[in-house]
Amino acid sequence: MNRESIIRHLTETEGVFDFIVIGGGATGLGVALDAATRGYKVALFEQSDFTKATSSRSTKLVHGGVRYLAQGNVSLVLEALRERGILRKNAPHLVKDQRFLIPCYRWWEGPFYFCGLVVYDFMSGILRFGRSMCIGPKRSVKTIPNLRREGLTAGILYHDGQFDDSRLAVNMVRTAIDAGACVLNYMRVINLLKEDGKVTGVVVQDCETGDTYQIKSHAVINATGVFADAILQMDTPGKRPMVRPSQGVHIVLDASFLASDYAIMIPKTSDGRVLFAVPWHDKVVVGTTDTLMKETLEEPVALEEEIQFILHTAGNYMTRAPQRKDVLSVFAGLRPLAAPRSEGKKTKEISRNHKIIREKSGLISIIGGKWTTYRKMAQETLDFAIRQLHIPTRDCVTEFYPIHGSKPHPDFSDPLYVYGSDADEIRNLITSAPGMAEKIHPKYAYTVGEVTWIVRNEMPRRLEDILARRLRILFLDARAAVEMAPRVAEILTAELSKDDAWKENQLNAFKEVASAYILV
Repeated sequence: MNRESIIRHLTETEGVFDFIVIGGGATGLGVALDAATRGYKVALFEQSDFTKATSSRSTKLVHGGVRYLAQGNVSLVLEALRERGILRKNAPHLVKDQRFLIPCYRWWEGPFYFCGLVVYDFMSGILRFGRSMCIGPKRSVKTIPNLRREGLTAGILYHDGQFDDSRLAVNMVRTAIDAGACVLNYMRVINLLKEDGKVTGVVVQDCETGDTYQIKSHAVINATGVFADAILQMDTPGKRPMVRPSQGVHIVLDASFLASDYAIMIPKTSDGRVLFAVPWHDKVVVGTTDTLMKETLEEPVALEEEIQFILHTAGNYMTRAPQRKDVLSVFAGLRPLAAPRSEGKKTKEISRNHKIIREKSGLISIIGGKWTTYRKMAQETLDFAIRQLHIPTRDCVTEFYPIHGSKPHPDFSDPLYVYGSDADEIRNLITSAPGMAEKIHPKYAYTVGEVTWIVRNEMPRRLEDILARRLRILFLDARAAVEMAPRVAEILTAELSKDDAWKENQLNAFKEVASAYILV
């Protein structure tokens, strides 16, 4: 994952690419990975860092979607449950079984939710993670000690998947590159190339050097999520918006707020949505909200009412109710929902199914979907493009294709488990010199050697890339991330051969971004 060598490979490649993918989130990376493993020539361009936007800000779940089952969307749940099982097989170092408890406070909720989850288990088939069961209030409180006892009638235990979204994305980048793809971050598509009204490639600009390149291909796939309309406007100026962003907010608390390795799922909040409290990297992620937004921002900011909603709702189910001062980090993400035909439609009423669209120019856009089904979405998008643009057919192989780092039976108590089979390389680097074992922060296990390995092997170009999407500390403890920033900036500056002025710019830029993750 050396950016300079990939750029050389991009410019020296003879002939035309089969596919150009715009967007380095879950969907775009999935498409590039699928295309490369089929043997196509593919290039992917991301204007920022991989998963900078929506794909780093999920609830950290690989799940079928219990609420979609309640809504009667059986096909979506079936697909997601199957993909959940496939992803766990292909990336066992990043996807694991997460046990959930649904607390029930009305007499009918226990049998009602239990019956629904029995169906959920049945739909999972041989890829089922575990069996659901109904337990009494005493065992429910023993399972999650901080659960509100008053009025508790039963608890439903069920299984779903949990993962690290950005870490999976980095491993997908490596898998695609190993399969021959040109995958680049900080490469902005500034225009589409056309001949006789048909899209034949893109003009990309290196955000670091300002250099521009004209790259031709048989197919261009717009997988930019909430930014899809910007690419569609390049193709057809004045086109009606196809995406309506919906904001989801999460807060992060200390693990003591659950005091359990079980997660809580609240199936129906005061506004009719679902709330999760999920253990993640020794913290608890609580969310989410669902607020239609008019603006599409690269760094969305949590609204005060969203923060209060999460705190208030979580407090209704915990004996130790979280307060603002307890929030270690707060992050907001925008979901790329297909734009409703009429104004005022609530987000929970807008379809979560993805849509694949072909423009008259031949531009292919993929809109919507979620992390769990990224592989299937990529397969469908590529198959659609192949049919529509008459590209020679090659079969998809990703169903049985391990993601880079794949390691069976990982030790999830190991701080380096997210690196899978790469963890030994990091340990060797840490022991190679005395300074490499130095801890970056007294409260966390991150070392100089780990950060150095990341810079050399995972293509971070800015300080935020490391602290937000490689180490994930900005999402776990924003104040600690700010405290770690100067030491990490020193390592990054030295490894990239930058000067002190660059380092100061990086520190200032990161502090500005981090300020939105800290509750005052």
